[in-house]
Amino acid sequence: MSASPATRRLLAAVLAAGTLVGAAALPAAAHDDDRRDHRGRYSSIVIGEVQHDTRGRDNRSRDNRALNREWVEVQNTGRHSVDLRGFTLTDDDGNRYRFQGFRLDGRSSVKVHTGHGNDTRRDLYQDRRHQIWDERDTATLRDDRGRTVDTASWGRRGHHDNRRR
Repeated sequence: MSASPATRRLLAAVLAAGTLVGAAALPAAAHDDDRRDHRGRYSSIVIGEVQHDTRGRDNRSRDNRALNREWVEVQNTGRHSVDLRGFTLTDDDGNRYRFQGFRLDGRSSVKVHTGHGNDTRRDLYQDRRHQIWDERDTATLRDDRGRTVDTASWGRRGHHDNRRR
């Protein structure tokens, strides 16, 4: 026994509606991140906290301890590790730090300090002799293709953290 044309149309409409509902629900369940990277995948790398301009606490701007109290935290909010090789962190004056073969574990962070030190899984060092993060500045994180991943600004018009995501 063959189904009538009206029954076939109704069945097709029900199947199409079910497919649309299932497709709409899939992206929300398939990832835990909220931004896409340059390959169309969801990016989990963001700028976290920033400790800037520590000169007020120590007037010797060349003191390595003071330089290392100045840092930008890079966070991986996703579950999977991400290779940051070729990523860069820059300020408004064009100072640039390039990540060299560093893999950031899922749900972890690393602080990029201005001064000298031994790199670890939690702390990286730019090996600079002068402070770079001013009381009014912007940290920009770019991927290995130069595309902006995240920015964090502070000290502008009374805003401590003026983030663009």
